[in-house]
Formats: sequence, C-alpha cells, structure tokens
Amino acid sequence: MSEDSPVTSSFAVADYVVFALMLVVSAAVGVYYAWADRGQRSSGDFLMGGRRLTALPVSLSLTASFMSAITVLSNPAEVYHYGASIGFYGLSYIITIVVTSEIFLPVFYRLAVTSTYEYLELRFNRATRLLGTMLFIVQTILYTGIVIYAPALALNQVTGMDLWGAVISTGVVCTFYCTMGGLKAVVWTDVIQLGVMLAGFLSVIVRSVVLQGGVFPIISDSERGGRLNFWDFDTNPLRRHTFWTVTIGGAFVWVSIYGINQAQVQRYISCKSIGHARASLYINLLGLWSILLCSVFAGMCLYSVYKNCDPWTAGLVSAPDQLMPYLVMDILGNYPGLPGLFVAAAYSGSLSTVSSSINALAAVTVEDLIKPYTNMSEKHLSWISKGLSFVYGALCIGMAGLASLMGGILQAAVSIFGVIGGPLLGLFTLGILCPFANSKGALSGVLSGLVVSLWVGIGAQIYPPPPEMTRPLPLTTDGCNFTTANSINWTSTALPVQPNYITTAPVHNLNSRPVLADNWYSLSYLYFSPIGTIIAISVGLIVSLFSGGSPAAGSLMVADYVVFALMLLVSAAVGVYYAWVSRGRGNSKDFLTGSRKLTALPVSMSLTASFMSSTTLLANPAEVYRYGAIILLFGVLF
Repeated sequence: MSEDSPVTSSFAVADYVVFALMLVVSAAVGVYYAWADRGQRSSGDFLMGGRRLTALPVSLSLTASFMSAITVLSNPAEVYHYGASIGFYGLSYIITIVVTSEIFLPVFYRLAVTSTYEYLELRFNRATRLLGTMLFIVQTILYTGIVIYAPALALNQVTGMDLWGAVISTGVVCTFYCTMGGLKAVVWTDVIQLGVMLAGFLSVIVRSVVLQGGVFPIISDSERGGRLNFWDFDTNPLRRHTFWTVTIGGAFVWVSIYGINQAQVQRYISCKSIGHARASLYINLLGLWSILLCSVFAGMCLYSVYKNCDPWTAGLVSAPDQLMPYLVMDILGNYPGLPGLFVAAAYSGSLSTVSSSINALAAVTVEDLIKPYTNMSEKHLSWISKGLSFVYGALCIGMAGLASLMGGILQAAVSIFGVIGGPLLGLFTLGILCPFANSKGALSGVLSGLVVSLWVGIGAQIYPPPPEMTRPLPLTTDGCNFTTANSINWTSTALPVQPNYITTAPVHNLNSRPVLADNWYSLSYLYFSPIGTIIAISVGLIVSLFSGGSPAAGSLMVADYVVFALMLLVSAAVGVYYAWVSRGRGNSKDFLTGSRKLTALPVSMSLTASFMSSTTLLANPAEVYRYGAIILLFGVLF
C-alpha cells in the first residue's frame, strides 16, 4: 500500500474514455435542447427556460450549481486536516433554505424578474442596480476561472492528466452547451453531473471501506485521530471552525448564494409555479446533505488510509487539494475507469458551476446592461444572449489562464467570492425587510460593507491566522517505509504539522505583524460574509434615517423611529439599572420575587400591563368599529 511505496499510477485509456464520455453527454444535452427549442423567440425562453420547469430537475440543479470541484477535492482534505466540524454546514443549509423560501423567493417570483438586480432599480434606483450588477459580474468571472483552473492543477500533478487540455476541453464543452441550449440545457446537465459527482464519491468510499475492513474501523480511526470534533461550542470568533462559525457564518454565506445570487435565483424562479419553486428548494436540501455527507465521510476515509503515513508531510503531494486524487490513484489505480470516474466527478462539479455562472452572466448583462438602453426585439435579444454565453465562456477560460499566474493571490481570489456576497446580501435585505431604507442608504451601506469586508479579507490573506486559531490536527509519517525522489528515507519520521493551507500568503515574523493581525485579521473566514452584511444593513439604516427615509415608508418619519427606539432603549436601561443595583443578590428568590419588597402602585400598573397586549391596542378598536361597543361589558367581569 502507500506506506510501502509512493503512488506511481497514471491515467489509463479507460479513464480518459470515462472522462470524455461525461463531456460528450453534457455537450449532447446542449445539442438536444438547441434542436427541441429551435423555435424559441425570446431571450426569456433561452435564459429562463420559458418559466415552465418543474421542481425535481431544478432542485438537483440547485444542488449541483455551487457544489464545485472545490467541494469534491477540498472538503475531504478539510476533514483530513481539521476534522469533521464542517458537518455543521448541514444546519446552515436548513437556515438557508427556510430564509430563502420564506423571504427572498416570494419577492423575486412574484415580480417575475429575469435578473435579480432588476429588483434593486424597482426598490431603489438605477445606480444601485448597476452597482449590484457590476459587483456580481466581477465576482463571478473571477470565481469561475478559478473553478476551472484549480481542479485541473490538482489533478494534473497527481494523475498526469494534461493540464491545459483539461482546462480548455472543460471550458469549451461548458460554453458550447450553455450557448446552444440555454437554461434548460444547464439544468439537465446539472442533473447528470450531480449523479456523476455522487458516483465518484461512492467509488472512493466503497473501496476505502473494503480496504479498511468496514465503516466502523474508519469511524474508530477518525475518533482516535481527533477528526470527529463535532462538539466544539467555543464562541471565540477567531477560531476557524466551531459549531458557531460553521452554523452562523455558513448560513450567511449560503443565504448570499441561494437568496440573491443570480445563478441560483434564476433557477427557482424558472419553475412553473411558486409551489414548484418552493418545493425545489426543500428537495435540494436533501441533495446538499447527501453531498456533504459523502465529502465528510470521504475525508474520514482519507485519514483512515493515511493515518500512519501522511502524503503531504512526506512530500508526495504539494498541496492538500491533491490528497483526494492521490488516494484515488492509490486505491483505485488498478481498476481502469474508476480513477476516470472520480476525475469526471470533480469536473462535473466544475462544469455545473461554470455553466450556472455563464448562464447567469448572460442574463444580467442582457437584462441590466442592454435591454434598458436599447429597443431590440426579443429575437435579437435571444441571439445576443447566446453570443454573450460564448463570450463569457471565453472570458472564464481566459481567467483560468490568469489564475495560473496568480501564485499566492489564487486563494485570495477565491475568498473574494464570499467577501462580495455579504454586502450584496445586506443590500437586498435592506430593500426587502426595511421599508424606510432609501437609495442613499442602500448605496452607502453596500459600499461600506464592501470596504470593511475587503479590508478584513485581504488582511487575513496577508497575515494568516496563527495556528492556535486554525488548530490543524496532528499528522505523522511514522508508518512510511519508502524513499522519495529526494533520497530521504521516511521510515519512522514524524514531521511537524503543516500550517493552515487555506492561505498561500508568506508567513510573517511575529514581531512584524501589525496590532490587528492577531484579532481583526484572524477572524474566522466564515464571518467575512456576516460582517459585510451587518455593516451594509447598519450603515444603510443610519443613512436612510438621517436622509429622510423612503417615501414607501408612508407617514413614518425619522422622529417616529426615534420615539420607537427610545422606548426600547428605556426598557433596556431599566434592566441594566436593576442588574447593577442588585448585583449582590445571593439567591433565586431575590431575582424572581424582587425580595418581596415591592409596593402596591408599581405592582398594580404591572398587573394592568401584563395582559393588555398589542391585541388590545389594535384589535379592540377594530372590534368596536365592526361590531359595536358591546365589549364594554368586559368591565363588569373585571
């Protein structure tokens, strides 16, 4: 096994056949829908599938869209190095789907918008819409290029698969079926690619279970190695992964994807009814859980196989993202076609993400940058949509080429996806949940949120968090018994744990680190999105209040909100006052009964207020208005 010799397997003909078959099937779906919908006349048919899609395929497409090759390659490596605490993403998925289904979906579906950024003009003004659109375009092109390049690099260095052949073939096939078939082709290829992703995971899991003697030995190995670190409830926001960072921070990240990201919104509002749209979100939850479970357990398999001989510290792989391909070639290399299946799974993740991005980019460009300023017919807009799909596909392939030159900036570019999503989520939340927010507040809020989140995000890349915050788990090469190309014998050699692999920035001398490096810049990366969201909302509310609010808020003015806020502050101040003056109380009776020293007047008023709720204030006058003053007889009962 790998403890006796390094993996030297490479791709066989059967592996290339399996990989090519996945690309051919994806392209065939595009050709089919180009033929089936050859009579479509509008850009809406091309970009939205005619708004006639049903829940099941859309739900599977939603799952596949952002489960990229990063999920297939990085999640298992994450578990291998830091433990299975990312399993709490399962809870953040629940929060995400409920919030999206109940808050964002009804707004976008009933407005029947093609671009989510149309809402920003309807709610605020055109400048806000254009800002949101441009942020989305920059974020998506950057992220998509990396999604194409990163897995190609990892797989090339382990399997020997040609790097640029994989990059170009993936980009070309994806661009082809997006351009030919539109949203319908994207959705149905996503369905196929999700199946390939699951099959790839299962091939690795089943083989690992057989080699390790069952599921329970894998779980036992993971427990002894500290990988089952689920119950970490540390509230320290500097800790990289805990229950709170993954659940709360992860919820913000995923709501920014499902709630407002064009690629996801475009899918569920393409359903033929709001019931189908809502069902697609909840069915998609099962898909998210399935992929998460597979990726976490694959990481446990990875650790169980290499618990005594870590390929990374032994120098057999140069990056953690290469661990899963290394495992595949190690345990499946003698089964022609199965390594190809796993590579197809990784690239299915890339294809689903890239196709979603290309289709979404075409949609926002047509709806936000072309249609409002031209009088083109729907037929012409349909052809422009197809042309834009081709152009954006080429741009994403070009971005993949640029990513190859980025070096240490590569991971920084990946983190920008979350950094931009937070302020955009704050912008949409302002519009939907804060009726008095105006365009001045919206623009000020999103720009402030963007500045702050970029500040902390870039700072974290330049000054990575210290190991005590990331807490990588122990790795060893004690069980290795081979000689590497550098003629170093790894028998019974224990190497130190590697630093946090999420960043590739140079390590700075502790004495040269600024004051903010060990607190502000060390904040968990999952909190970047909440910071951007909260800053955007807070600044947006303050600026809106002091600039007169929004006409949509009716007769409520700044003074009205000041009075309401004053009532809340006075109530809170009373609590603080009695917490201070009674700070020496010694038992629960003092706390619960006021030491039995209260007088008649305040108690009588408290008795009156206790059950005279807002129902009394709002419903009693309405009762008299509709049915008369008979309720005055309640006075007799009192």
